[in-house]
Parts: sequence; C-alpha cells; structure tokens
Amino acid sequence: MSKSKLLVVEDDPNLGDILQEYLNMKGYETTLCRDGEEGWSKFKKDKYDLAILDVMMPKKDGFTLGSEIKKVQEDLPIIYLTAKNLKEDIIEGLKIGADDYITKPFSMEELLLRIAAILRRTQKSEEIQALKVYNFGEFELHYDQQFIKGPSGDHKLTSKENELLRLLASEANKLVNRSHALKQIWGDDSYFNARSMDVYLSKIRKILKDDPKVQIITVHGEGFKLVVTG
Repeated sequence: MSKSKLLVVEDDPNLGDILQEYLNMKGYETTLCRDGEEGWSKFKKDKYDLAILDVMMPKKDGFTLGSEIKKVQEDLPIIYLTAKNLKEDIIEGLKIGADDYITKPFSMEELLLRIAAILRRTQKSEEIQALKVYNFGEFELHYDQQFIKGPSGDHKLTSKENELLRLLASEANKLVNRSHALKQIWGDDSYFNARSMDVYLSKIRKILKDDPKVQIITVHGEGFKLVVTG
C-alpha cells in the first residue's frame, strides 16, 4: 500500500521541521513548504491526499492558498493550523471547505488522529464512488464494468476512457484541472501524456454526440468540464 502524501505549509521553521519529521516517522510522505506561494507551487506539481496549512503566513496566507487549492481540487481535505482561536477565523475556514481546524499549541498525537480520521473518510468515499453508476443526460457510465450506455446502445471503454469519463462525470458542470486529471490517471502531466489525453477526449466526445445536451468543453489554460444541460 502506497504512503499517503501530505502537503504541509508552515512558516515557523521549528514547527515545520518537527511536523515533517514526525509525520514521516508515522508513515506519511510529507512535503514541507515555508510560505503560501511555495505551497501553491508544490501543489500544482504533485498530487496530495491531504493539506495542512498555517493560517498566518507571509506572501500568501493559508485561507487564500486553501481557496486556490479548492478551486483546482475541491475534494482535497485541508486542516488549518492557527495561533488564534477566533470565531471569525473558524467561520472563514469552514466557508472555504476546511475539513478540520487546530489551534496552536496542539499535541502531535491529536493532529495524527485527525489526519487518520479524515483520510479514512475520504478513502472510503473514493472506494464507494468507484463502484457507482454515473448518470448524465441520456447516458449511464458503468464504471466497474467499463462501458457507457447511451441512446445508440452500449459502448465498451478502454481503461483510460473509463477513468476520464468517471472523473468528468463525478465533477459534472465543474472545471476539471488538466494537470490534476493527468496526474490522477496517467501519473504525471508530461507533454506526451497530455497529447494522449487529448486523443481519448476526442473519442469520448464522439460517443457523447448522441445527446446534444451533453458536451465536454475546453477551458483554455485551465482544463475542461462535462457540461450537462436540461
């Protein structure tokens, strides 16, 4: 079983080093960043299972970074660390999708328990999601059986087509970041893999032509979305 990857963004060098060393020791693969801009840069280059963000940081604060991350990967769990216990901070964090909130000082054991609980919940959700039949327009994607049922009958899918369609269907009418899709399905966002994904998207678009209310649109420089109307 592969290690869960954590993105830790903490500007206090002592706490940051302790967090990275402790979490690595507990079996996680931890990337440490010292400010929000570095955190954003690392997030865009890799795929993480959970992010731990300090709220008060130079260059880019934790809430701003968290908002940007959620726009790209809405389902990434985020735990916020703060030296303040202000109600306004907690409300702000919850508004942008915080999964948990820990006030400094905190015990490493408490943080570890919260990380484990969130990852159990999200990983269980992913397992359930993978078994679903996805409905959009006049189509039914049978992910576990790797085919799509539409107005003109059943279409058998390749594994990549199946994964791409599941990702698009699970985020219907939402932007799917191009780099995120490549890393999730191909493992990295190299030029070769990007061209390969374009070929598969073209094949999927031909299948979806059976229903004019369903289409994949490209958002240049960002990604694409499965648009379902009516």
